[in-house]
Amino acid sequence: MTKDQLIHIINQGETETVEFKKSFSKKVLETIVAFSNSKGGQILIGVDNNGIIEGVSLKEEAVQKWINEIKQNTNPQVVPYVDVVEIENNKVVVLTIIEYPIKPVSYKEKFYKRVLNSNHQMSLTEVANEHLRTINSSWDYFPDPNHNIEHISIKKVENYISEYEKWNNTKVEYSPIEFLNKQEILREGKLTFGSYLLFAKDLCIVSDVQIGRFKSPTKIIDSLNLDSDIFTELNEILAFIKKHLMVEFIITGKPQREERYDYPVEAIREVVINMLIHRDYHNSNGSIIKIYDDRIEFYNPGGLYGDLTIKKLLKFKYSSQSRNKLIAKAFKEIGTIEKYGSGIKRIFDICENYGIKAPVLNLSPNSFEVILFKKKIGVGDNVGDNVGDNRLQRVLELIIENNQISAKQISEILNVTSRTIERDIEKLKHQNKIKRIGSEKRGYWEVLKNGQNT
Repeated sequence: MTKDQLIHIINQGETETVEFKKSFSKKVLETIVAFSNSKGGQILIGVDNNGIIEGVSLKEEAVQKWINEIKQNTNPQVVPYVDVVEIENNKVVVLTIIEYPIKPVSYKEKFYKRVLNSNHQMSLTEVANEHLRTINSSWDYFPDPNHNIEHISIKKVENYISEYEKWNNTKVEYSPIEFLNKQEILREGKLTFGSYLLFAKDLCIVSDVQIGRFKSPTKIIDSLNLDSDIFTELNEILAFIKKHLMVEFIITGKPQREERYDYPVEAIREVVINMLIHRDYHNSNGSIIKIYDDRIEFYNPGGLYGDLTIKKLLKFKYSSQSRNKLIAKAFKEIGTIEKYGSGIKRIFDICENYGIKAPVLNLSPNSFEVILFKKKIGVGDNVGDNVGDNRLQRVLELIIENNQISAKQISEILNVTSRTIERDIEKLKHQNKIKRIGSEKRGYWEVLKNGQNT
């Protein structure tokens, strides 16, 4: 690395991939692990938090001792690239860390990831998911220690095989259990988490879904609780929702009148399928569907998987990522889903073609929500408005998570200009959802009751 290159990096300040450290310490090791578990990065040792070059005193073999300490305290072992750059008699050591191919990497049995310009310790769920991603697997492929073959319904498996034969235009010549083994729904004859969710014989408490028809946020006029296999849940959810939809009959000139529901049933079906496939079944919360007079809210435990963001979803440009690969594959094998990763675009396209307002997507660290609206598209309604609604909600969520977050930090997370976020903040203040306490530099945001209830 040249002197000019180093000065350029320092002038950019600390980022998701750059960190300054005055000296070598355990915090350096934590950052090395965080970079390894994220996109990689560079640590500049000899630079303070404000970007002032103080330099480090390098005794003989000092850098080699650092490298040995890094290797001894990281698992799997990380070996960074090292550059020593001298600027005005001050030596700066640059440690360059690449994204590690097999994750996660730990420091003293603790795992860290990089979020913006700081390190965050990973939860057990994040550790497990990161490992499964790197070995191209998912938790639903692993044996279920609490259930066995007796806990699934062979009749349900036979029904699934029948749908498989129709979709694939083939004839299955072996037994249901042999079929499950060949499809890797069972592993070496053992029940997997995914196979239990797909074919549970009786009560399946980990797949619980609550559905309600609301006249107001507190008044429920009909409800349904489900805790069965997810194929059965799909049919029962759709039947309950259709029961509460309004329908009009359209005269088309054909012998039979055409039915038109106030919501596109195809979009509802797509949302429900995505809920069942992408839900975080580790989460103790259940899925919730609320039907109001003017909208339907679909809430699912578990945030977006991998590096997906609301912005990527709304641009419809992202690679397919599935939290539950076995379940997704099982749905695809019978034609329930046509193409991995196309669900959100299909939902938006269906709503647009149906002439209703675009859906709204809401995201928090541990949940994902889709809202479908009855309102027909009017003058000035477009997807851009929906993007703004989503962003405003996300700004509020980020403020709730960190009441000292700045507009600049929010803009970096959401990948929009600081000016756009400043306008969003003004809207939230005007809506009495947030209030600024103290100065811009040393103050914080107070989230008002109206904001907490959103």
